[in-house]
Amino acid sequence: MIRLILSAALLLSGTPAMSAPAPQVIAHRGASGERPEHTASAYILAIEQGADVIEPDLVMTLDGQFVVRHENEIGGTTDVAGRPEFAARRTTKTIDGVPTTGWFTEDFTLAELKTLRARERLPLLRPNNTAWDGQEAILTFDEVVAIARDAAARTGRIIGIAPELKHPSYFAGIGLPMEDTFVAALTQHGLTGPDAPILIQCFEVGPLQRLSARIDAPLLQLMSLSGGPADRPDLTYAAMATSEGLRAVAAYADAVGVETGMILPRDDMARSLAPTALVEDAHAAGLKVVVWTLRAENAFLPLERRQGDAPADHGDLSGYLKAFYALGVDAVFSDFPGAAVGAR
Repeated sequence: MIRLILSAALLLSGTPAMSAPAPQVIAHRGASGERPEHTASAYILAIEQGADVIEPDLVMTLDGQFVVRHENEIGGTTDVAGRPEFAARRTTKTIDGVPTTGWFTEDFTLAELKTLRARERLPLLRPNNTAWDGQEAILTFDEVVAIARDAAARTGRIIGIAPELKHPSYFAGIGLPMEDTFVAALTQHGLTGPDAPILIQCFEVGPLQRLSARIDAPLLQLMSLSGGPADRPDLTYAAMATSEGLRAVAAYADAVGVETGMILPRDDMARSLAPTALVEDAHAAGLKVVVWTLRAENAFLPLERRQGDAPADHGDLSGYLKAFYALGVDAVFSDFPGAAVGAR
């Protein structure tokens, strides 16, 4: 059965349905355009800038704990490469079919990971963020929940959380299944109900289907322009984004999270083309639509929104955001939540 999300957009539990701002602004890994992603300072800044929701990506440790990193490979987001005591743990693994070399969270205990410090993932595009390199520890999921709740108490606003389960089939295959641990964490924090201020995301299908049978919290099926779910080699995201595919998604999820180009495609010169029917089709299937990821740098913007010549220069993010708002999306993921709130 399709669950209804009672807030105006996605998940402002406890707020009268029509009083929540729409579309909602989800701080993508925090205010990651201005601080190293997934750090306490990134999340706190995002909340100060008015974000409705903060997003932690969840991966697992050797001892079965959730930590918050974009990927389980952490060579580019921590100082692990400069730590001689961990040099021997550098290795190559195949993650969802892609050979990857580096250091992996599943080879470290939580206590070991807590000795590392975060670094900016995109230093060439975001050189100012490197001023915070080495200052902050890796967070756990519990710590991100605490940040949201502390901020809610401080601001009087409900701050939602949008955790993404990263590579659950891979982790299950190495003896670190995510779902039982995740449900236990949600239960501990009182985040399993239909009105809970949470939006649970995954690029895979099976984990969301199984979670749908276990909890009532809102679920979001992620999709990208290419490829398909790692656990469903018979399925592509393109097929899932059709009217028929969206109706199938609505049997277990409340929302879809789609890449910008699935709504506003680009031509060979990176200029925006006419919008697709995805927003309309998803709404017809009873699904909310979240678009990812809205970033200010020219490297991520369509040609007509770029300003200056350098990939790191900031273009017209506000105009790009407004284009999606005008198309009726229910929420946006942005590395610059302040800009997203301002454009709204």
